[in-house]
Amino acid sequence: MNFNSILIGSEDPGRLVDYYTKLFGAPTMSEGGYTGWMLGQGFVTVGPHSEVSGRNAAPGRLIWNIETEDVKGTFERFKAAGALVVVEPYEIEEAPGSAIATFADPDDNYFQLMSPMEFDGTGGSA
Repeated sequence: MNFNSILIGSEDPGRLVDYYTKLFGAPTMSEGGYTGWMLGQGFVTVGPHSEVSGRNAAPGRLIWNIETEDVKGTFERFKAAGALVVVEPYEIEEAPGSAIATFADPDDNYFQLMSPMEFDGTGGSA
């Protein structure tokens, strides 16, 4: 299997498109009310969803991650572009030298910047 993408449903997808465009740049695609950005090998897509209204009542339930070699630098760039900061960059105890930072979008969906992680193929970190 190959994880391919995430769809963020919204009652007001235009507001999320504006927000994510400030962070990620021009969308890779926009079609039929859905707008998306290719980030590495995966797609982040925003669009309308009939079962979604208002802000996310449980923003920590699902958090999606973006890997970057420069968490602090990317954090500062996102913050300057208007990203909603939840947690500033900090080091992960189990992985010295790594970093992670958490943001929210206008619907209160959480996403994180994190240092790349290597896995040993058995489910553990290398």
